[in-house]
Amino acid sequence: MVSVDDVQFAIEMAPVVDARGDSRGVVTGGPVGLRSLRRFRLFRYEIRRWRNGSLPDADATQSSVIVSTDPLTARRLLDLVPLVPTPTWGRDELDAGEMWNSNSVTSWLLATAGIEAERIAMPAGGRAPGWDAGLVIAARMVTTKPTHAARHQIAARERALRFTS
Repeated sequence: MVSVDDVQFAIEMAPVVDARGDSRGVVTGGPVGLRSLRRFRLFRYEIRRWRNGSLPDADATQSSVIVSTDPLTARRLLDLVPLVPTPTWGRDELDAGEMWNSNSVTSWLLATAGIEAERIAMPAGGRAPGWDAGLVIAARMVTTKPTHAARHQIAARERALRFTS
């Protein structure tokens, strides 16, 4: 969950359940298992940035961790959600050393927003498969030149941020 200006946003990677993704704040998505099957809803995931949304398994987690109290960092993270890489879930298409999954999305967002995600400790006895994949891809993106389209998209979001801040 990300809170900014007294509004909570649920950031989530989840299966596509229907064609009404806008009601859940869907901003992007990708294939599950095999890229060739992505035309079937069963084999697609969606990435949500859901205003006032909820996480169905939030109560099952051991504890929440506050990683930043800076509103600009929170806004930056929210702006990055549509830019999350969307390789095939459960595969290592980006050659990051482990499969891409929801942990990868979380670590990518944190690292790309400027939060030291590699310093976040896992719960005692816990692990997060895919976490390092997000960190690897975020680090690669910092060292490579963004495409013209990505630069344009980022500049537009930064202009919008200045008007809403």
